[in-house]
Amino acid sequence: MTTPVVDTALLDRAVAELRAGAPSWSATPLAERIALLERMMPRIADGAAEMAAAGAHAKGYGPRSPWAAEDWIGAPWALAQNVGAHLHVLRRLAAGREPLDPRAVHVRDGRTVVDVFPATGWDALLLNGFTAEVRMRVGTTARQVRDRAAGPYRGRPTGPAVALVLGAGNVAAITALDVLHKLYAEGQVVVAKMNPLNAYLRPHFERVFAEFTERGWVRFVDGGAAEGAHLAAHPGVDAIHVTGSERTHDAIVWGTDEQAERRRRDDTPLTDKPFSSELGGVSPYIVTPGPWSDADFRFQAEHIVTSKMNNSGHNCIASQILLVPRAWNGTERLLAEIRTVLRALPPRSDYYAGAAQRLAAVRRAHPQAESHADGGCRLLVPDITGHDDMLITGEVFASALGVVRLPGDTPVEFLRQAVDFANDRLPGTLGATLLVHPRTEKEHRAAVEAAVADLRYGTLGVNCWSGVGFLLGYTPWGAHPGHTRQDIGSGIGFVHNAFMLEDVEKTVLRAPFAPAPRGLFTGSPSLSPRPPFFVTNRTARTTVERVTRFTAAPGLSKLPAVLVSALRG
Repeated sequence: MTTPVVDTALLDRAVAELRAGAPSWSATPLAERIALLERMMPRIADGAAEMAAAGAHAKGYGPRSPWAAEDWIGAPWALAQNVGAHLHVLRRLAAGREPLDPRAVHVRDGRTVVDVFPATGWDALLLNGFTAEVRMRVGTTARQVRDRAAGPYRGRPTGPAVALVLGAGNVAAITALDVLHKLYAEGQVVVAKMNPLNAYLRPHFERVFAEFTERGWVRFVDGGAAEGAHLAAHPGVDAIHVTGSERTHDAIVWGTDEQAERRRRDDTPLTDKPFSSELGGVSPYIVTPGPWSDADFRFQAEHIVTSKMNNSGHNCIASQILLVPRAWNGTERLLAEIRTVLRALPPRSDYYAGAAQRLAAVRRAHPQAESHADGGCRLLVPDITGHDDMLITGEVFASALGVVRLPGDTPVEFLRQAVDFANDRLPGTLGATLLVHPRTEKEHRAAVEAAVADLRYGTLGVNCWSGVGFLLGYTPWGAHPGHTRQDIGSGIGFVHNAFMLEDVEKTVLRAPFAPAPRGLFTGSPSLSPRPPFFVTNRTARTTVERVTRFTAAPGLSKLPAVLVSALRG
């Protein structure tokens, strides 16, 4: 096997330039940091169409394809939304206010909770009915949360440092958002190594971060594992963040030679630099039995399929196991609707490296697996019974969804079974989604709240795919606390944390169970129609393009076009 040739001179020069620039970033005053983000917004908007088109082309469809909505959501809109979140917090600080509205921090059942979304009036209008709260670790007081928020800007600045961001190859915005977090939340300048699978994004990111690269605060470099290893071991790099797989983390921390397992066992890593990570897992989608209407079955089938088929399932947060009640008479109806939705979607391929082989392995393990598209993808395995099944034990990272039927004749009994199964059987703690009809929640509030409290996930979506938490900027994104470098699971640390909260346990998202106007009759009233991130939304690409431009430069004159498109979806 040929050892890859690494251009160490180019990488070393990038690190040297960053080390020279780090003190000036640390010394950059708040007003200029705000101005830098304000000047970034037009660059995001001006290059948005080109950036989204590049993602669509790489995945094998055109920029006007219905699928291209996800390339707007997962690239320019996510960037604009996260920049806007940082601006909201930094402007509060510049005005002499606390980063958090004191009314947003409260105590419930002995635990401190922070309401983080909606943070602005525009948030409340554009995602009406969507909310998010951050639950803090046991023992953290409300006063501590308020005092510690945005610590680097309130008397606890960090010294000059260089961070390495090892970029992900799937969702376009991941690398850019990680760079943004390192700069603004941790005060570090950044060398970002692009993943070879989406290195085509490098010129787009360099345009967005142009002022930061000109001043020696950010460098984007290309390369594979060898370049990543060189940078991780570089004496000029102080901290590392990676989004990827458990294997990527372990290769850097423990190595890949015959001594790797001994190092892990003895906890003698190759690097002891601060290391944060987001590494995915097997994400559950829990369906609580309830009094669903025909329209509820269809809408929630679209929701479930979205959580699987967004980006062809090449997401760390893609739903992989559907937990349903064995005895519920709605289970087969829901599965029938899921099949219908899968078959009706436009063609696309599972483009990510190794996806074809992983799907073939699922088909070998499950000869009865249903394929709802040409090419052997969009797999549904409708009845998994073994706890050692490959869909339960490992992340497939492709368009395969497994169904596990659990006992429990009542919502209370089923939820207890589902929580135990998710916590104890499924690897990873990045995110989970819980569906519960408002009437069921009202009748069994204690059981639902116990499930929300007990599910050990960094983000839990209640009637909202947990992947939405990746996008909002105010909602800390990462694994549930408790992993270690020897047992890394879904990773360590949180990003996308505009309020710079400390002592985070989990984020809980909530969304209307049904869209407007039907939500009025289900107990979840809102103004939100079918969400634009649904893969079944008919006007999603147009809506998200307009939302992106609105987010980059909000204005009342832009709202009518956004709302008209959204209502037609």
